[in-house]
Amino acid sequence: MDNRENIEWCDIWVRDADKSDCKRVLLMGDSITRSYYPAVEEQITPLAACARVMTSKCVSDSTFTKELRLVLDDYSFNVIHFNNGLHGWDYSEDEYAQGLADLIQFFQDESPHSRLIWATTTPMREKGNLGALDAKTERVKVRNAAAVALCENNNIVTNDLFALTIHRPELFSEDAVHFNPEGKSTLAEQVTRTIRAHI
Repeated sequence: MDNRENIEWCDIWVRDADKSDCKRVLLMGDSITRSYYPAVEEQITPLAACARVMTSKCVSDSTFTKELRLVLDDYSFNVIHFNNGLHGWDYSEDEYAQGLADLIQFFQDESPHSRLIWATTTPMREKGNLGALDAKTERVKVRNAAAVALCENNNIVTNDLFALTIHRPELFSEDAVHFNPEGKSTLAEQVTRTIRAHI
């Protein structure tokens, strides 16, 4: 049985959905990705049409790829920049790694011509004390290590957003998980730069 949160959500957005002659970039992630998506979209739009699939589901959920199919069945993407890791804490790290391996295989089967870019999961800080890391950050490290190993074995580029933000508590919002405007801008700049290099 799948482990679900009290509320699950999905956000799908496709720019230039009526065009068939443009390059396309897909960003897949959670609320972190959704927070920096607008800035990435603005900077990438001159080069390619951006789309997003954002979800609260963990990659280990048996229905995870159903949401992706809604987009991949209709559009081809030159680049897919993806992340998953801050949801599904009831899944073990082994289950998470298997779910991510299944997702990579799904991308390879359903979108074989896309350049895949994995974004490492960002750290979590202590609410009320942003200078300290939340205990779950240790699990984030384990998940990231498993993800990077999978990506290396599959010739997938890694965009290390964890390294970008681990020593930057000033980038985090007061909820200690999401990012403030400076943090969103910092993430967007690196994501945009990485995507531009592979369009």
